[in-house]
Amino acid sequence: MATTAAAGSKVGQPMTKEEKKVIFASSLGTVFEWYDFYLYGTLAVIIGRQFFSNLDPTSQTIFSLLAFAAGFIVRPFGALFFGRLGDMIGRKYTFLVTILIMGLSTFIVGILPNYASIGVAAPIILILLRMLQGLALGGEYGGAATYVAEHAPHGKRGLFTSWIQTTATAGLFLSLIVILGTRTMIGEAAFADWGWRVPFLVSVVLLAISVWIRLSMNESPAFKKMKEEGKTSKAPLTESFGEWKNLKIVILALVGLTMGQAVVWYTGQFYALFFLTGPLKVDNATANIMIAIALAIGTPFFIFFGWLSDKIGRKPIIMAGCLIAALTYFPLFKALTEAANPDLAKAQAASKVTVTADPNECSFQFNPTGVVKFTSSCDVAKQVLAASSVSYDNVAGTGPAKITIGDKTIESYAATGPDAKAKDTAFKAAVSAALKDHGYPTKADPAKMNKPMMVAILTLLVIYVTMVYGPIAAMLVEMFPTRIRYTSMSLPYHIGNGWFGGLLPATGLAIVAQTGNMYNGLWYPIIFASITFVVGMLFIRETKDVDIYKHD
Repeated sequence: MATTAAAGSKVGQPMTKEEKKVIFASSLGTVFEWYDFYLYGTLAVIIGRQFFSNLDPTSQTIFSLLAFAAGFIVRPFGALFFGRLGDMIGRKYTFLVTILIMGLSTFIVGILPNYASIGVAAPIILILLRMLQGLALGGEYGGAATYVAEHAPHGKRGLFTSWIQTTATAGLFLSLIVILGTRTMIGEAAFADWGWRVPFLVSVVLLAISVWIRLSMNESPAFKKMKEEGKTSKAPLTESFGEWKNLKIVILALVGLTMGQAVVWYTGQFYALFFLTGPLKVDNATANIMIAIALAIGTPFFIFFGWLSDKIGRKPIIMAGCLIAALTYFPLFKALTEAANPDLAKAQAASKVTVTADPNECSFQFNPTGVVKFTSSCDVAKQVLAASSVSYDNVAGTGPAKITIGDKTIESYAATGPDAKAKDTAFKAAVSAALKDHGYPTKADPAKMNKPMMVAILTLLVIYVTMVYGPIAAMLVEMFPTRIRYTSMSLPYHIGNGWFGGLLPATGLAIVAQTGNMYNGLWYPIIFASITFVVGMLFIRETKDVDIYKHD
């Protein structure tokens, strides 16, 4: 039990002005993270045209998303580099460096010449900027969580750090306001030409405010005390990962906490959006508005579960979130189908779609560059159904593949030979007609959507996110001693969120493409959330009452 608490408010009393300043300054960097995240996601098509204009449209988008993914890939390396600095020289100055790198990288994208101006140097510089930003982000979250937790009085760490977790919503709304405002002011044509740069340039305002505030902040009490006693770590990486007593906690933090937290987070906010616009064929504007409303309703629960974790513990809330999510994802997403596209739900129930094919001629259709051609009758059949976002069952058979829609069977073909184009046109027309005859819609009908139910389901998914994410920062801080805290907590967080979470949309899509069932992508978060629940329940100890002023 901690006997020393940070100066300031006591349990049961309001936050002091200084404590609010600590939380605000720390959270701004995470707002930056999500602001930029949503900018890249929303503007991926335009960025592809600007920096990969030598490629076809499909490849442009793919490579712009690969550039986006580069930031995720390097996050753990940033966690190691900046975590080491934070444990050696202090939280405040490391924290300042990460926000500068992050902010300048975002701003420079706004002034970076495109492919038409400087050729191949443009995409190369873009990817380097994304990697720089990813490295900075690797140090940003761990720094924010550590800094706030080490300022918080004992008994309030969950509440204090939960404010950092709310910044995804702030970043989302800020990006939407800037993008929509710019588009409205200058028009769509000008926005696609040069106006897309404005949201990136505006980020310099966030940077200036954040740096100004952080320069006025003091070092965290826990680090300052440790430094005065001469007990700072000389080799944080060696202590964190070279000594089994600490390494095993890092591994447990990854497998028993952040892995499950990450997949629940990405499912609730990003996979749900993909599911609406993809399989359920809801228009982009409606889907984004529904997600935004759910985020606005659900965001206060980050604070609630952070506060609650100070009362009953971090572990039961996080574990409950993982378990409930794993048990309810399938019924919730099926309910979302009935609410968002009732015609599709009705057609699926009345007229099942099956693909009967020789398993030996069915390929794993992973094609990140768009250059691989899948020509077997099985692959052609599955591609046509996937393009129409139709869920189907696989049946083993012989001969050319066949698609059965209700009582209608259509034979596929091998896409080779001089008449392949004519066969393709005829096959697609036949499949489209059969789908229409059996009630499969080409898009969701806004007039038939149960929008209150859609918002309710999406809000529940966000509440799952708040359960696993609200208390996670405090728990990670409390799992490690002060001398290696920044380094040790940052790595499992960014491997969990950058890799396990970041890979969820692509992996879920691949699972759906391979199996044909539009719900099967949910097995990815269900499996990893279940693993985290089991490992966490068996091996993770409750941390809310630990003394974070301990150095060892």
